[in-house]
Amino acid sequence: MERQVVSHLKKMTTALFDAWTDRYDRWFETPTGRLVRKYESALVLELLNPLPGDRILDVGCGTGVFTQDLLGCGARVTGVDLSGPMLKKAMGRTGAGGFIGLCADMCALPFPDNCFDKVVSMTAIEFVADAGRAVAELDRVARKGGCVVVTTLNSLSPWAEQRKQKAQNGHALFQKICFRSPDDMRLLVPEKSFIKTAIHFQKDAPVANIPEIERNGMENQWDTGAFLAVQWKKAS
Repeated sequence: MERQVVSHLKKMTTALFDAWTDRYDRWFETPTGRLVRKYESALVLELLNPLPGDRILDVGCGTGVFTQDLLGCGARVTGVDLSGPMLKKAMGRTGAGGFIGLCADMCALPFPDNCFDKVVSMTAIEFVADAGRAVAELDRVARKGGCVVVTTLNSLSPWAEQRKQKAQNGHALFQKICFRSPDDMRLLVPEKSFIKTAIHFQKDAPVANIPEIERNGMENQWDTGAFLAVQWKKAS
């Protein structure tokens, strides 16, 4: 019975993302969305440190918005997503150079142990019923000593409160999200991990003020940024 419920929820989430494919891309084309993409990508690249020739697994790659940055560093990227339409968009966006895409569940990755140099998952774990299993799978497929980076939506951020309110008002996507704090994520991942947040400005902040706000947040290491990133190295 539990397996049937999980399968049903997975199908509902997949259908939801199928319908959000174009809207997801349009958000990153807005003035605020472009800055969100810039700062989120910078933090992921800092923590993951993709190098030419690295074999990277991008779990929950979506439409490939952030996958492009990994490919731009010379890495060979395999992208995984539950949504066929999003994955199709990612394959079209990234072209043939160094990218392979397939539909798969992050809780049951179709890869052998220790087969990727680095693993990254961008804002996908908050939609998974069994987050602990997802983390275990990400760690399993990374090689020993390899880097794993997981990002999620920070419950300490005012953005989370706004999204929770929208969920109460019927927003289909935000109703599916499990927001977590830095402490929540520490309980999910291996003990020796590093956590950092980005997106310290508010969604309605004047675009001209955003760079200064973000710089202050990063310099002062605020833990309330809307974008929460966790990094660890797989135990040897």
